Amino acid sequence: MRARIIVCGLDSTGYKILCLLRQQGVPALGIHDRPIPGEDTGVVVGDQRSASVLVQAGIREAQTLVVASADEAKNLATLMQARVLNPRIRIVNRLFNTSLGDRLDQTLPDHVTMSVAALAAPVFAFAALGSQAIGQLRLFNQTWPINEEYISDRHPWRGRKLSDLWDSRSRMMIYYLPIGDQIDLVSAVLTGKKLEVGDRLLIGSKPNVRTSSHKSWLQKIVTIVTKVRYFHRYSRSVLLVALALIATIFATTIVYAGLQFNVSPIDALYFSMGMITGAGGQEEVVENSPDSIKLFTSLMMLVGAAVIGIWYALLNDFILGTRFRQLWSAASVPQAGHYIVCGLGGVGVQIATQLHSYGHEVVIIERDANNRFLNAIKSLKIPIIFGDAGLSTTLKAANVENAEALLSVTSTDSANLEVALNAKGIAPRIPVVVRYEDAHFAQMAKQIFDFKSVLSPSEIVAPAFAAAALGGRILGNGITADSLWICLATKITPEHPFCGKLAREVAMNADFVPLYIETASQTIHGWNLLDATLDPGDLLYLTIPGSHLEQIWRVTTMPDSSYATTIRAK
Repeated sequence: MRARIIVCGLDSTGYKILCLLRQQGVPALGIHDRPIPGEDTGVVVGDQRSASVLVQAGIREAQTLVVASADEAKNLATLMQARVLNPRIRIVNRLFNTSLGDRLDQTLPDHVTMSVAALAAPVFAFAALGSQAIGQLRLFNQTWPINEEYISDRHPWRGRKLSDLWDSRSRMMIYYLPIGDQIDLVSAVLTGKKLEVGDRLLIGSKPNVRTSSHKSWLQKIVTIVTKVRYFHRYSRSVLLVALALIATIFATTIVYAGLQFNVSPIDALYFSMGMITGAGGQEEVVENSPDSIKLFTSLMMLVGAAVIGIWYALLNDFILGTRFRQLWSAASVPQAGHYIVCGLGGVGVQIATQLHSYGHEVVIIERDANNRFLNAIKSLKIPIIFGDAGLSTTLKAANVENAEALLSVTSTDSANLEVALNAKGIAPRIPVVVRYEDAHFAQMAKQIFDFKSVLSPSEIVAPAFAAAALGGRILGNGITADSLWICLATKITPEHPFCGKLAREVAMNADFVPLYIETASQTIHGWNLLDATLDPGDLLYLTIPGSHLEQIWRVTTMPDSSYATTIRAK
């Protein structure tokens, strides 16, 4: 059987995408630049940009191409070569450059751009905020964290009716997986079914966004005092040398004015300033003076040159070098209640932006003073500390002892582990979220070191790519019980099979969960949603198993801006 979906670039992310597609029963084949152990027939070995390799993989007959390599230049080359060979193929393209991706989506038909950083960052942010999110979902123009509730003996929802949880705007049931008889969520709600031990329930929770980020007068006063304190600490050497310079000028002025009665104090001061700074002036003060005064003048010229040279050097370094920037960053660091993001890479900048958008104070620790994301962070007025996050002094400068949480998200697993352990050594109770690329060792690291969360971006985003490959544009990701669940918005047209029917009827027949309906005049949710009739022009948001998705795409026109996914890998 020819592959319906081809996945190029089988690194940790690409191979996970390929495996997820196969788990859903989709004919899928991979392309990689080297053999993969255990993959004798399911992977074509070669350059994904090569026309012959793509043809061998069946590019002319395939419906979708997933370009999952971490090399953006290679992905763009693959995109162009694939479109030459099959102009109608649908392409899911992995790109970090979202502006380029948006332009490609607008220019090319059936092209979907996805970013690993943009998809993974919200899950990291939700973990730092205290939510054990397994994914994200775009609802009511906000990104909601998705959690899986496993009903245990001690779970507060055990024995509770599902109907009690249905009508809520702040908590939305995404999908229901019962331990016993298979029943869809809508039927379970309508029949008054109770939650039993072993049931799984996917829940979307409305994010807690701080409505005001304005500082109170007390906070502003504390900030000013802190800046003065840091200024005194960092500028001490400059001030000490300046005092030495002033003392030198004052001493020479006293000598000239006291030992030479024909010289006024103002003339003595003027000559001392010119002599020590090298500007000159009033040389007649010492022209007719005794030899002792001339020797004293020569000595003070040398001392003055040394002092003024040192002061100029310190002042230049403080103002034009890195010291002033370090001072300003340190002075801007919140004293408590903030989130520390270590590593300003693609994932780090997205996490910082996400936390900032929720109204939380954020501090960045980054060792590269020429990082390409600095301007983006500075535009948000987020303080940056330049230094090695693995050092205790750097972490203490970020006030790690009083922070709400620390996220170690550099591109190196060993560096992330070092930062997290050092942070735990300074503040044992601080919640730490760690980025670890190897998903297998990520769970081991969480268990051994008692971190709050250890997350693998490839593990987080692979389900989103897999769902997009099945036909939709995706904002979220995840998987539960090895099954892919997708949330989408489908526009009801006169030819749509759901048109004119009650939402509850089509939901039970097609095994999907309706979330809400957007009409021309209102948003319908809760119990009203189940009794609503689907009319032409309505936009129905729903979750559906990935294996059932194709029947929706055959008859549905998807809106450009309404889409999402929710799933989890166990």
